[in-house]
Amino acid sequence: EAWNDDGEAVIDAVGELVCVRPTPGMPLYFWGDADNKRYKASYFEKYSGVWCHGDWIKIQSDGSCIIYGRSDATINRHGVRMGTSEIYDAVEELDEILDSMVLDLEFLGRESKLLLLVVLREGVQLDEGLTDKIRQAIRTGVSPRFLPDVIQAAPEIPRTLSGKKQEIPMKKLFLGQDANKVLSRDTMANPHVVDWYIESAETMNAGGR
Repeated sequence: EAWNDDGEAVIDAVGELVCVRPTPGMPLYFWGDADNKRYKASYFEKYSGVWCHGDWIKIQSDGSCIIYGRSDATINRHGVRMGTSEIYDAVEELDEILDSMVLDLEFLGRESKLLLLVVLREGVQLDEGLTDKIRQAIRTGVSPRFLPDVIQAAPEIPRTLSGKKQEIPMKKLFLGQDANKVLSRDTMANPHVVDWYIESAETMNAGGR
């Protein structure tokens, strides 16, 4: 089934892929995970007692399904998956960069994009030289496989009240989902940046970049 954030099954809308009954392909446990802590956190944390696979899916009214890719912050480049922290470590070591966010955008019907948003130190511009410097930092510090397709300057990185980067809501926004459904300004430390991100997402989607 496809479930929304409230744990309700939806049709003709993108939701989390969940399994409400056991299937033969489910692992029973993780090797070395004696108390099943990692296993439960991986699949049962979002919806208590219900397997959440970590992919977006749309189940259409005619019974067909469309898989949209990962719903978490994992980056998947040509079959190799990696967390976002490695890219942050490489990029934010640069003196010119104050903060950053990377979004792996798996679009339906067109090529996926790896978008890197960077907050620049005052007086710094994102010119060709800095763009090359950022790419080189990722190439040497992480891997050429994870070079961003688009690097864009941003005023701030949206964060929760506890200071966490809001990667998943921003990923949903840039994939074209309704901002009112994926963002909650009340839970943000800097809600004033939302309008900038909505406009940027609309521009990117309109241009098919």
